[in-house]
Amino acid sequence: MQMQTALFFLLASSTILTAGDPPAVAPDKSGYTLFNPTPRELWRGLSPDRPDATESPITVDAGAFVVEASYFDWRRNDGVDSYTVMATNFKIGLTNDIDFQTVFDLYSWEENGGPDGFGDVQLRLKWNVWGNDAADTAFAIFPFIKIPTGSDLSNGEFEGGLILPFGMELTDRIGLGIMPEIDAVYDDETGDHHIEFLHTAVIGVALTDRLGGFVEYIGITGENTKYRSFAAGGLTFQVNNDLIFDCGAQVGLNENSDDLGVFAGFTKRF
Repeated sequence: MQMQTALFFLLASSTILTAGDPPAVAPDKSGYTLFNPTPRELWRGLSPDRPDATESPITVDAGAFVVEASYFDWRRNDGVDSYTVMATNFKIGLTNDIDFQTVFDLYSWEENGGPDGFGDVQLRLKWNVWGNDAADTAFAIFPFIKIPTGSDLSNGEFEGGLILPFGMELTDRIGLGIMPEIDAVYDDETGDHHIEFLHTAVIGVALTDRLGGFVEYIGITGENTKYRSFAAGGLTFQVNNDLIFDCGAQVGLNENSDDLGVFAGFTKRF
């Protein structure tokens, strides 16, 4: 994978690839699976789904494991603070183009005696349709289902959706990510599920060989909900090919949105 192409993959998810000398033509990795892992020297650049809300269209190589987690997330809305420790995404590469993900919040709580505990669990399957290796664009199909845990934070209902992340290299140092998402969300007031639509756009910039930045727009609307909009931004620092640290903030742009959020975390590949 050429440096320019690898850089695009990571710009699409707001991260930066360390320099290297991969082959000009991508090798055929279609035969590798979880039980016949891709050799480490053929792994593509690390392309996390965090810290921006826009998911990466790039999957984890077959047989590789990735942990993405926040050290903390802090949110304030209408003067009420809420916190999450270790919002975690555990990923494993099943084939060259498919990975499986388990997403959960280890512990969340709200000030002034609000609900607290372990969150619900999301099971996600990402299939890269094109662009995993040596391409200027990439696209994935990304269904998921939420499994209720019965904790104080859970609404006790199954929910799910479909994410369609797309990434594009604009220049050697600038990438664009776009993501529509359709969710089936349970509505406590109506006692039924309704459709919610989320859309995002992110610009990632390689500031140096290791340091990257991103700015992002997020919008959410639905059948029974008012439109919510957010602006986000942050930084990433790549320590090596398998470890990235990140931090960022999100600001609500209208009265229906959470006022402010701050987060910091990491991505580690094994």
